[in-house]
Amino acid sequence: MYQHKFLGGEIIDLPLGKIVCVGRNYLEHIQELNNEVPQEPLLFIKPNTALCDLAQPINLLKGQGSCHHELEIAILIGQRLTNSDEQSARKSILGVGLSLDLTLREVQDRLKGQGQPWERAKSFDLSCPTSTFVPISDIAIEQNIEFSMAVNGKLTQQGNSAHMMHDILSLLVEISRTFTLLPGDIVLTGTPKGVGPLTENDDLTICLSDHFSVKTKVI
Repeated sequence: MYQHKFLGGEIIDLPLGKIVCVGRNYLEHIQELNNEVPQEPLLFIKPNTALCDLAQPINLLKGQGSCHHELEIAILIGQRLTNSDEQSARKSILGVGLSLDLTLREVQDRLKGQGQPWERAKSFDLSCPTSTFVPISDIAIEQNIEFSMAVNGKLTQQGNSAHMMHDILSLLVEISRTFTLLPGDIVLTGTPKGVGPLTENDDLTICLSDHFSVKTKVI
């Protein structure tokens, strides 16, 4: 069972909250999927039943078409945040990690074509494998945060927070104007280019700059 943990394995005594996700926050990812550039952050929510441990084998949902990986910087919220400013947003961050926003691409395309919400494509059980969190005291969110993912030894996604269209603090401010963020909530900040399908027996290596590297497998 998933639990929030700090790097090193210390359990974080917070409930499992909602996961607020930001879509289309890297221009090159928008271009690779031929999407329109949003005028404001595109937000959707995964329930806490989507959470699972990134270090454990990833179970693909069968019979739903291709399941794409979307690697994202994950922000763990430690203080209540509502209608906030950037100073309050900074104080609300407890840790920084990485998550996969697993996406059923054909299902998403069908729903988009019908003008329907994406939850069936993005919010299913175990659709958010998540790493341990680097304490905010050990990472500077205002500086460039690099992250990457390799599939079977081949680099597929490489991102840097400097390339976000909306930076981390401005995202938290914007989100807090619509959804109150509570301790234990997670914010996913968007994925860079390089998304693609996962297949059974893929070996994944996922890195957050020089803070950690996680190896996992698709089953």
